[in-house]
Amino acid sequence: MASLLHSKLSAYITLMRPKQYIKNFFIFLPPFFTFKLDDPNVIYLCVTAFIGFSLCASAIYAFNDIYDAPEDRLHKKKRARPIASGKISNKAAYILAAALTCGGGLIMAYLSIEALAVLALYIVINVAYTIKLKHIAVIDIIIIAIGFVLRLQIGAIVSDAALTHWIIVMTFLLALFLALAKRREELLILNRAGVKTRKNIDEYNLQFTDSAMTLSGGAAILAYILWSISPITAERIGSENVYMTAIFVIYGVLRYMQLSFVKENGGDPSRLLLSDRPLQLSIVCWVISFACLLYLT
Repeated sequence: MASLLHSKLSAYITLMRPKQYIKNFFIFLPPFFTFKLDDPNVIYLCVTAFIGFSLCASAIYAFNDIYDAPEDRLHKKKRARPIASGKISNKAAYILAAALTCGGGLIMAYLSIEALAVLALYIVINVAYTIKLKHIAVIDIIIIAIGFVLRLQIGAIVSDAALTHWIIVMTFLLALFLALAKRREELLILNRAGVKTRKNIDEYNLQFTDSAMTLSGGAAILAYILWSISPITAERIGSENVYMTAIFVIYGVLRYMQLSFVKENGGDPSRLLLSDRPLQLSIVCWVISFACLLYLT
């Protein structure tokens, strides 16, 4: 009985994909860039928003798995997913998704009606993505990038932080870069094993993904550098040395390109952020250097 309960609980946790919650830390970027993370109340608001958003993101993952279950059962790896494998019924998954959406929505409404509106937009876009948009090449990766910008917007709303257009542009381009890396890995799987992991993968090829990754990654770096040398940024942070933190951004992007192009292992950013030491080191060094400029100068 205990083992059955543990297996069922494990299946529900797998369905919710908590490892993907690392993406939701983008909610903390607006207060970080505006010197507000030393305020306990701001931290509380952002953590609460993080929880609410993560619950709704899990609901989207559950809905996606319900919708994709028939195809997942034909896939070598995806057939092991909780719904495709029969560990969780469609009815139970719908109930879970509804409960998670209501819980996340109530949490966000408690924080801000405006934040709730942005969350609702995120849900609508992702439902449309699951049903139709993820099958349209290029549109699919743009939708993913928009999702990261909406995370920024929620963080800015709950923390009452101003967002610069450079941060929005950089986030969009970086998310586009990561989405392209995922498509590249799916292309490699198709070329090696002849397995189509998504319907629209034929609309991509390695030349396109490599060129688009180089373009979006370079543009993201440029957006960060332009933001870091802006007089407004120097005035807000109280230092003209913000540009020095760009070295860690450049290294992080180049490291991810190395993982994608050389090691052919760049398709899962959440997994890489949790496992790749050089990538982790670049992020830690960026956070420390930026924090020193923000709070020690």
